[in-house]
Amino acid sequence: MPNLIFSRTTVRLAGAASAASLALLLASCGGGNERPRADLAASQVTTIGVNAYLWRASLDALSFAPLLQTDSNGGVIVTDWYANPQNPGERIKLTVAILDRDLRADALRVSGARQVAQNGTWVDAPIQAATVQRVEEIILTRARDLRRTAISGN
Repeated sequence: MPNLIFSRTTVRLAGAASAASLALLLASCGGGNERPRADLAASQVTTIGVNAYLWRASLDALSFAPLLQTDSNGGVIVTDWYANPQNPGERIKLTVAILDRDLRADALRVSGARQVAQNGTWVDAPIQAATVQRVEEIILTRARDLRRTAISGN
């Protein structure tokens, strides 16, 4: 019988030690009753394949043109040809690629094509680098504004 009592005591002590260790481990993980808070406005917010702020900002910035293709998982938006009503002899087509889940300037790449009307047909023409850079700036500014709004809760 003494072995049986010793075994029960050993089991009880081992159980108590395990419970105490678990309690210490849990207490050290969060400082007691504190729970981790979700950062809803984190720079890496995504429920799609790319950064949600950059995606929304890109759609907003390109809303003037008809969209030909959108892929939120791959982060690609392609517009159809767009001619400004004030200059119908010229049209542009833009492609936006979101390359990362972080809200960073190098996570965005914009490219474009331009055509001009000559003798009733569309002919490829160079697009100014400043045009592409301006579209990138508009998207990045809008993405930052969206994030700032999410942080402030407005």
